[in-house]
Amino acid sequence: MPQEPTQALAEFAAGLRHDDLPGKVREHCKLLLLDALACALAGHQGEETHQVEALAAALAQSQESSVIGGDRLSLAGATLLNGYLMTAVTMCDVHRPTMTHITPEVIPPTLLIAERDGLSGADVLAAIAAGSEVITRIGISLDPAAFRAKGWHGPGVLGPFGAAAAVGRLLRFDGECMARAFGLAGSQAAGTFAAWGTPTVKFHQCRGGLSGLLAALLAGQGFVATKEFLTAPDGGLYRSYSDGGKPELATAELGKRFELEQIALRLWPSASLLQGMNTALFDLIAQEPPAPARVRKLIVSLSKPAFAMHGALAHYQGKFEALISAHYTAAAILYDRALTLAQFESERYNDPALRRAAAEQVEVRHDPALNGVEAAVEVELSDGARRSARSIHPRGSFENPLSRGEIEEKLRTYAKSRIADAAVEEVIGMVAALETLPSVRPLMDLLRAAPRRVRAA
Repeated sequence: MPQEPTQALAEFAAGLRHDDLPGKVREHCKLLLLDALACALAGHQGEETHQVEALAAALAQSQESSVIGGDRLSLAGATLLNGYLMTAVTMCDVHRPTMTHITPEVIPPTLLIAERDGLSGADVLAAIAAGSEVITRIGISLDPAAFRAKGWHGPGVLGPFGAAAAVGRLLRFDGECMARAFGLAGSQAAGTFAAWGTPTVKFHQCRGGLSGLLAALLAGQGFVATKEFLTAPDGGLYRSYSDGGKPELATAELGKRFELEQIALRLWPSASLLQGMNTALFDLIAQEPPAPARVRKLIVSLSKPAFAMHGALAHYQGKFEALISAHYTAAAILYDRALTLAQFESERYNDPALRRAAAEQVEVRHDPALNGVEAAVEVELSDGARRSARSIHPRGSFENPLSRGEIEEKLRTYAKSRIADAAVEEVIGMVAALETLPSVRPLMDLLRAAPRRVRAA
């Protein structure tokens, strides 16, 4: 008889060791960590970051945990803030089968518990793998289409399980204790698409990490919770959040095939479902860059979900809407031939020429032949000529991955002014050799903000 999925995943996460991970899984976990650090350093530029920082500072007055690119806060406060930093400027990872961001929930509590307890880099790698695999496995077994049809948003629902798995692995939980941590995580699983179009969707992610941390710490005290949360007949995740789910997917080839390898990374800021559009546009520009003044129309074709979420923001308001607007993002690529956070500063997205281009030159359509993140773009030039490009697998996907060098450069770009220049290359080197670190504390020391110079009066 197959093992109940909650217990099977709990025993897997509790027993996972660094040496159990195939080499390509270890390397992917390192890239997830490196990318998450780059995103967190960039996240200090987020419009709402100061509000979350104020909340995080108010949670407790202790200062035992490092803020990436910041100072120190309490364990709870730093978990919350680091998670928000990773998602603040819309360029963290995504597991596309479930449309769930993973690293903002898993990596902050992992790093901070490891920092607190002086744990090794090998422990951190195993914890990242355990947390990421638990989130993605529960996600696919919920039946993502049915789960989404009910309005649920993955990070807030799935995130607590992944964070609990990662922290439980670091705290050396056995399978029974881990299963109780999952019960406590599930009791905090929340967040729906009613929040879409607002920064609250990002709060789902950092709150998911904090919820999982609380779940694991309470389970570690022996707190009683259900050990079969996924399949409980009254209120279990599969029944309440989906239509019964596909429980068999939670454990299929568990430990042999790693679902976490499907977690994609983003080279450019902007929404996950726009990465195909970005890829197609940059491919088109690489062929023969069209002068923006010669472009009569830029036609962007998106899948149904991408069009529904990003195709109606020709007249965007503020940074967050610019980041999720297909119209603006396409116009910025066309005019600047670049897409970094510089394109999402107010002086750029409020530029009259770009606003006019987004509203008048860019046309966004739904193409029923496209699925998920697939996209097609076509430019119609003033002389009647047309050029087109199509993206099936965007940059950063499993099929079209980013190189380590590209992720390293992403960290270099956004580390400027946040951590000491000399620390950047040390961070890159430490992450590359993470399994050799006897303690991650030196890494966390490097990631705190560089001291600010005070000018003499």
